[in-house]
Formats: sequence, C-alpha cells, structure tokens
Amino acid sequence: MRNGELSSAHQDQLEHDRFRVVPAAYVILRRDDQVLLQLRSNTGYRDDHWAMGAAGHVEQGESVFRAACREAFEELGVEVEESNLQPVTAMHRTNRDADRRNNGIDERVDFFFSTERWKGKPRTMEPEKSAGLDWFALDELPEPVVPHELAVLMALRAEFHGSGDVPRIMSHGW
Repeated sequence: MRNGELSSAHQDQLEHDRFRVVPAAYVILRRDDQVLLQLRSNTGYRDDHWAMGAAGHVEQGESVFRAACREAFEELGVEVEESNLQPVTAMHRTNRDADRRNNGIDERVDFFFSTERWKGKPRTMEPEKSAGLDWFALDELPEPVVPHELAVLMALRAEFHGSGDVPRIMSHGW
C-alpha cells in the first residue's frame, strides 16, 4: 500500500459508514376514492397515527415489488400480484429528530404502490401492532395520519379531483 492509500477493508467500511438508506414498500389498497388505513399501535413509531394498510422494509435480496406483495399478505392477509401494483411515487425522506439519535443517519427511500385488485378480505393480521383498520375517502381522512404518508395521500386526492398529479419523486423532512 502506498502512502495515502486506504486498504480495501478500510475503504469498504468508510463507504458503509458514509451513507445508509433504508428502502420500504407501501401498498395503498383503493376502492374508487377510498383508501384502506391502519391505526398504528405498540410499534414505537407514530403510534396512534393512521398509516397505509401495508408497509414495511425491503429485505436483503428482495425486489421492492416482492416486498410490497409480502407486506400486503403479512399485514392484511390479502394476496396481491406484482402485475397489479401501480407505482404511485418514490419518496426520499429524513427525520431530523431521529437523525440526532442515529448519529445523523436516518434517510429512507419509500416506494408507494396502489392496487384495486387483490384476493381475500383485508383484515388485521398483526393485532399487536394495530388498533384498527378502516376505509376512508380521500376527502375525509382521519387524524392524525403519519406525516410523510399524508403527503402522498394529499397528492392522490389532488390527482383524483383532477387538480394535480402525484409527483414521480417526492421528498419529505429536508
């Protein structure tokens, strides 16, 4: 190794420490102007807030489409085929409060999908993490809704009424 060069292991560690992002998949079950929301409970994140019916981290080696289908099944007991997932938006976000707790690293990339086609009746599959599940019109959303998810729902509402489009990429918390 020459003066000023980093070992391969040290370079890899620096790259790993420099930047981490957590990918997640969200599934918005829709019936016309209604969306299925779940009331978070005992999760440690935004408890007592309404959230998308199904969402979760993409696992290593898993596509975001596969993750969306898996989460829909795990959280709602419904089967969604990848071909029935309609991309809504991708969101790059951060949580400044969490940044201080995580040494400045809390960046996420969320992939939002919607579908009007699934097999099975949506139901709460993780009652220890959910205090309720219900359909809401986009014009009559409950309060409170997880803030970054509310931004997506508001864009969907504008698109539904013909007064705007959902951006292909959104950011939140910057």
